[in-house]
This record gives sequence, structure tokens and C-alpha cells, in this order.
Amino acid sequence: MTMETHTTDYLIVGSGAVGMAFADTILTETDANIVIIDRHHKPGGHWNVAYPFVTLHQPSAFYGVSSRELSKGCKDEVGLNKGLNELATGAEVSAYFENVMREQFLPTGRVKYYPMCDYKGNGNFESILTGQKHHVEVNKKIVDCTYLKTTVPSTHKPNFTVAEGVQFMPLNDLPKIQSPPAGYVIVGGGKTGIDAVLFLLENGANPDDITWIMPRDAWLLDRQNTQPTEEFFASSMGAQANQMEAIANSTSIKDMFSRLEASGVFLRIDENVWPTMFHGATISKMELAELRRVRNVVRKGRVTSILANKIVLEEGEIETSVKHIHVDCSASAISNLTIKPIFSEGVITPQTVRSYQPVFSAAFIAHVEASYPNDEVKNKICNVVPLPNTDLDWLRLTAAFLMNQHIWSQDPDLKKWLLNNRLDGFSKLVRAVKEDDMEKLMILKRMRDNGKPAMAKLQGYLAAIQQGQTA
Repeated sequence: MTMETHTTDYLIVGSGAVGMAFADTILTETDANIVIIDRHHKPGGHWNVAYPFVTLHQPSAFYGVSSRELSKGCKDEVGLNKGLNELATGAEVSAYFENVMREQFLPTGRVKYYPMCDYKGNGNFESILTGQKHHVEVNKKIVDCTYLKTTVPSTHKPNFTVAEGVQFMPLNDLPKIQSPPAGYVIVGGGKTGIDAVLFLLENGANPDDITWIMPRDAWLLDRQNTQPTEEFFASSMGAQANQMEAIANSTSIKDMFSRLEASGVFLRIDENVWPTMFHGATISKMELAELRRVRNVVRKGRVTSILANKIVLEEGEIETSVKHIHVDCSASAISNLTIKPIFSEGVITPQTVRSYQPVFSAAFIAHVEASYPNDEVKNKICNVVPLPNTDLDWLRLTAAFLMNQHIWSQDPDLKKWLLNNRLDGFSKLVRAVKEDDMEKLMILKRMRDNGKPAMAKLQGYLAAIQQGQTA
């Protein structure tokens, strides 16, 4: 079988949300040609294998590609997100990306798309179905959209042993249960664990039949503070003002987190347990109330093995049985937290340049690639905002985010792009404030007045952490 050869400007490895957002901006802002390859049979990346009841946990308005709206422009009227802007389902997101590819990208004639292919490196890839080998000559950059290595429950291999005969499943299989078990054991305290518990409760499970193994408690974000519409200005922009104020006025790291919680920026499931994890997960207050109904929460570290009659954890054991269903929610959404330069010779490695928003970040990086002269300048604009794991990581990501915001605010062209990009959201809210709206102006003033003191305080805390001191 002969090698097929191609020539393109950009070779994008991965047609998940990040790859699609990057390609969309390049297509919109340049005349470049693109080759996109992916292991999946259609665009959307991990959405192709997501659990059936998954939804976005941020408003749909903040997701997708810049040129095409995902949101239907409505609020949820029922369910635990009631009163807040809608959260697209996994099926909606998957269909959205497929439509973007079929209706926008391919008709341009500038995109070649190769699904079900393995990337072998150095511009080489191979069809999973036929074995056909391909080589791509790249004029500009290879864009590695696989670097963050998103992992999903359905393909996750747990880091503990499971004895034969134990009922053990990813949360993908919860809707397939045919008969009531003796109880449910949820393994994992992150977002998928939260979703598994909420699925059970919303479908009538008795909270006393749920055992929730939570190795670490997490600080959570109130979803009401992430709403992109003017109706929620006091919540969304108010939360940002509260955040700056809490940091600036804090006397220690612990005092800072206490202030962030008291001002409504952070939530936690158990107010008697101090969280040590932060993954940026959002939650509504109604969801929080439901989760607090589960009383059997096990805090004995991570699972090391599940046997027929007991679960062994790092700090103890609990009873179980083969009649219980054990649900694996231990996969970490992102398995690669190592930072590398986004722009290097011949390669772009998309990472987050704004907290919690990898898709916006990909679009922004593509704009910088299209608009600025060299990799050194581009990297100065696109400092990586590190993905968080622990509570202290929140300080690092917030400091990096504030630094980027400051850099962007000094560039009139970037400010204009942000204002006109639909994935940004909050720039339009700020720009729309009228001169006589004193309530909103006071919120913005609190943000400005506390911005520099907050940054100085964060830098002081980070220096202390680096020296092995925490407070």
C-alpha cells in the first residue's frame, strides 16, 4: 500500500472541542488550509464516549466554536439548574460539533478531515480501518490538541484492584441497571462523582442507600456566578469583585478561602470539612442541597482494593457485598498537568490561557497565531494558566489569569477581539454598563480597586508556598 501525501498549512491532531475551536478561528481569520485527524469516527473528542446523562457544567453560551452559537438562549425551567442559563447535554454537544464540521468546515474546501486515524508523529498518520498510511507536509504549524489528555470514565482503568464477582462499572452504565442492588458505592469525589450521586437522587434513589467514597473534599464554584447574561450581572461580575476583595483583604491563605466562601465565590459540600481539592467544578445551590442528603460519606483516603465483602482504603476499611453496585468515578478529567510553551518551533500546544475555559483558550491562541509576528511575542501574550488539582493550585491559576488579563488590557486590538468574540461573554457585560447605573459601576469599581492589592497578596502567598510555608 503506497503512502498518501498531503500538503497543508496547519495539521491539527484531535478534533475535540479544543481542536475544533482552534480550527474555527484559523478558518475565520486567515486563508489557511487545514488537515484535521482524530481517532474517533466524528468530531467532539471525549464527547463521543461521555456518559449518557452528562451535561456541560458551565452555561452553553461559553462553549463550542466562536462562529456558531451552541446556546438556545433560554434558561432551564425544570431540574436542579432551574432558573439558570441552559446546560447543553452531551448529545447536543456531540451533534453540534458534527454540524460544525459538516456545515461549516468541510464546505470551505480548505479543510480535510480524517477520522478514525492514529497520529504517528512527524506528520504521519494511519487509518485504523484500512491501515492506509499518510504523510503531511506542514507549511506552518502542527497543532497538538491531545496534549492535555482528557480521560473519561468509560475508558478509565482504575488504580486499584477489583475482586472477581464484584459489581463494578463506570457511571456510563448506571442507566442500564435492571434491578435494585443492595446499595450504591460511588468511588470518587470529583465532578463525575457528583454527577453519579445526582443521577441516582434525581431518579429516586434513597440517599441512605448511597455510600460516597470521597478521598478529598473540593472547593466548588457557584454556577450562578458564571452566568453570561445581564440579568445575572450582580452575581457574575459581583462574584469577581468579591473575589478580588477577599484576596486583597485576607491575612492568610486559610483566611482568604474563608472569605471567598463567605462572599459566595466558593461552596463546599460539608461545611465541617476543609477542602484540599480544587478542579474548577461548578454546581448550583439546588444540586448542593441534594448532595448534602447523602450522609454516608467515607473519608479514609483512596481505594486500594474492592473485595467481595469489604473495600480497603488507604486509611481503613468499610463493608460491602457482591450485591452492591460500585461505580467508578475515580478518573481525572485531565491526566497531564505539565506546562510547556504554547508556541514552539513548528508546533502549537494549546493549553488554558483563561481559568476554566479551554475552548475559549483555543480560539484565543488561534487568533494570536494569526495576528502576531513570532513565537516569543505570542508566548508573552499566551501565558499558560495552570490546570488545578489542589486548593493551593487555585492561587497559581488565579495569579496567572490576572497577569494575562492585565497584558490583554494593554493591547487595543486584543480588547476589541475579546469584545466581539462570543466565547468571552463577560467583556460585553462590562462594556454594556451605562454611565448612570451606579449599582453596576460600584461593582466594577470594587474590581478595579482591589485588583492590584489582590495580585500582590497572591504573589506573597505563592512565594511563601515556594519556601515551604503555608498559612
